[in-house]
Amino acid sequence: MKKRILSGMRPTGKLHLGHYFGALENWVKLQEDYDCFFEIADVQALTDNYDNPAKVRENVREVTMDYLAAGIDPKRATIFIQSMIPEIAELTVFYSNLVTVSRLYRNPTVKTEAKQKKALFGQDAEGITYGFLGYPVSQAADITAFKGEVIPVGEDQLPLIEQCREIVRKFNHIYGDTLVEPEALLSENTRIKGLDGNKMSKSLNNAIYLSDNEEAITKKIMGAVTDPSKLKKDDPANPEVCMVYSYQKLVNPEIDKVCSECKAGKRGCVGCKRELIQCMLDYLKPIQEKRKYYEEHPEIVDQILKEGTEKARKEAAHVTNEVKDHMLIHYFE
Repeated sequence: MKKRILSGMRPTGKLHLGHYFGALENWVKLQEDYDCFFEIADVQALTDNYDNPAKVRENVREVTMDYLAAGIDPKRATIFIQSMIPEIAELTVFYSNLVTVSRLYRNPTVKTEAKQKKALFGQDAEGITYGFLGYPVSQAADITAFKGEVIPVGEDQLPLIEQCREIVRKFNHIYGDTLVEPEALLSENTRIKGLDGNKMSKSLNNAIYLSDNEEAITKKIMGAVTDPSKLKKDDPANPEVCMVYSYQKLVNPEIDKVCSECKAGKRGCVGCKRELIQCMLDYLKPIQEKRKYYEEHPEIVDQILKEGTEKARKEAAHVTNEVKDHMLIHYFE
């Protein structure tokens, strides 16, 4: 029996290269050897976008098409919509009794995201919603609803997996052996900064999206930050501080040549950017061709989501019934 994987992304916008190289590329490989469930985490997206549900709804299909275009195969993996699995919400309520508020505040991932929210939105602790603070509990429900055994994460997400493990251990101690304690599979996350050197962000328009057209890619790359010490075309430069070089490493098979020419002052920044544009277009072409097919056949996307969600709900219902049995809250057959 293949071990089961559970992972997902929030539908707050189309996916970019950070999502692809940080997670999607790895998911495509994992579906060969694992029983994969990939979630469209719309409920979790609402923790930050509760006042803009239309944005979340519009991006459910967009993110699904990005999954499919990147190589997620619905015949080998299950793609489902989180909000359409009410059992996840039930489990979240049950688990919320097993976690103290102080423990949630101590979660390093929650603390980091809370600081980011304060910086972005001017919020203090009083402005943090119950849904935001309880995100680790909701994620534990996601994982355990499908008996997820292996969870691919980056280092910054490890505290969330540990919190899930704590919840599982406490539940099993009180109610008897029921839930599977998941293990983290530390991804070789390729952390990509935005083209301007800052954190990749939609609001800063510094990300290349999997669905960007040639004009958008060209404009973004031509505006990318290079080594500020390189003033003339034949000046030697440090590729490690150049955002163009960091993207070349992702998509250019002749990266060693790029590096040596840059250090030797034999490569101008404009020419290097134009080479990157072509490499990027070539790299994204098969992904975009596949995405175009799904854009032209939305009924296929909807069918994939419908079938995946139905399968996921059956799995979650089985686990939730087991949980209720052990909690002695199944009153009628």
